Order: sequence, then C-alpha cells, then structure tokens
Amino acid sequence: MSYRCAMSNTGGATSPSRSRTDGLVQSVDRAVHILELLAQRGASGVTEIAAQLGVHKSTAFRLISVLEGHQLVEQVRDHGKYHLGLGIIRLAGATAAQLDLTREGQQVCERLASELGETVNIAVLEEFWVINISQVRGPAAVASHNWVGQLTPPHATSSGKVLLASLADGVVDRLLARPLQRYTPRTITASDDLRAQLAAVRELGYSITVEELEIGLNAVAAPIRTLGDEIIAALSVSGPSYRLGEERVHEAAALVMAAAAEISRRLGYREPPRRVATPRDQ
Repeated sequence: MSYRCAMSNTGGATSPSRSRTDGLVQSVDRAVHILELLAQRGASGVTEIAAQLGVHKSTAFRLISVLEGHQLVEQVRDHGKYHLGLGIIRLAGATAAQLDLTREGQQVCERLASELGETVNIAVLEEFWVINISQVRGPAAVASHNWVGQLTPPHATSSGKVLLASLADGVVDRLLARPLQRYTPRTITASDDLRAQLAAVRELGYSITVEELEIGLNAVAAPIRTLGDEIIAALSVSGPSYRLGEERVHEAAALVMAAAAEISRRLGYREPPRRVATPRDQ
C-alpha cells in the first residue's frame, strides 16, 4: 500500500490546505489498517505494526495512542502489545442492534402498512437528527417518498418527538439551545411549545405531526423499547393529509402503538406487571 502524498495535476507541489487534507486522509487510512491488522493477527507490537504500515515506530505509536484514547485498541498487560479494544464491541453492538431492529420489525411493519395502506418507517436518533433505517410501503403508498437513510429534524417529525421525549432533560436542553428551523407554517419552533408536546408524548405514548415537516404530510409514531425499558427507536406511519387526516392520525395511533409494542417484545422488552388491587386499596 502506498502512503505517498499525491501531487497536483499541474505537476507541482500541492497547496498547504491540500497537503493537510491528504495528511488527514492518510492518517485515517493508516488507523483503519491498524485495526484490520489487529483483527487478522491478534495482539501485535508497535514495531510489527510499523513494519506492516511501512512507517517509523513513532508514527505508528501516535496512531495507536489515538485509537487507544477511543478504546478501539487496548494494550496487553506486561507484553507491550496491542489488541482490539472494547470500543470495537460497542460499535459492533450498535450495528447489530440496528440489524436486529430491522429484521425483527420487518414482518410487523409489513402488516401495519397493509392494514393502514400507508408508509411505515423505523427511525433512530443520531445526534441532532433522526435517521430512517427501514421502510415498508402500503398498497396506497406506491408513490411515497423513500425515507431510508434520510436525515430529518426531530422537532418536526413524529418519530423525532417520540425519541426526544425519551431523553434526559439535559440532552433536550442542548438540542433546544440551537434555533429550531421552520419547515412549514405549522412547524413548532418555540422551545416551550416543544417541551409541552414532549410531555404530552410521554403521557399519551405516541406522537403526531400534522404538516410540520412538509405541507400535505401527516404522521404518527410510537416508541420501540428493548430490554431494560430503553427506547431505542420509533415506529411511524406517514401519509398524505387527504388520506391520513388529523382525525385518522389519532385513530391510527392505537395500531401503531400495538405494532411498536410487538417489535419491543421481539427485542426482549417485557412490560412491567400491573399491580393487582388489594382490599387495603379500597
């Protein structure tokens, strides 16, 4: 593998900014190569890693130190060698969780899309955005937009409000420290109004949006929970307002909550037992 910096098309040296960019790309490439080496060979020392990369030991050590700081590699005690760290497991676990989520939810989403005739999505929160990771279109939604992989604003989407409602107040505060963009005349942009909506979501168990992201688009969403009662995703149904009007959105909420609960059970969530009334409660 060659790690030489590229020259400009004119044959001269690259500009300082281009050189810095090439240097960053080169460092990332080398860091990934280190992870691949450790995955293939197990524990390896700095000298061995440097030789494989074709770089000086000091360069290899700097790269390893950065990876170690992010827990992507760990040093084997008393051996001076490094192996993959717990950070890799954390990243792999997040990927596996999303794969489990889409796999376990597929059949439920297909049934819900068939029942309501609208588009069904599963979405997760990524920093300040909601990303849709799975979509099923109902028979009436042939021309529906493909939302998979799309980033949408949490304050203007039903899935986003469900996910925001599950967060600690401090996390929501950080989100609301940023100006909330208005997408339509009905988008909620006042922080107090959004907080009130999030409180209602916690009380009702679902969220709706009526033309808050796009004119003519309505949606309803409910939380998907996993073992430990952690809300990890939101299940939503969306459709045009002429089919999925405001009244029908609320009517569809029961089906959406039931479907989200079924996916939650498939992921290991168990509803807490209801307390049985005793004569002392009378």
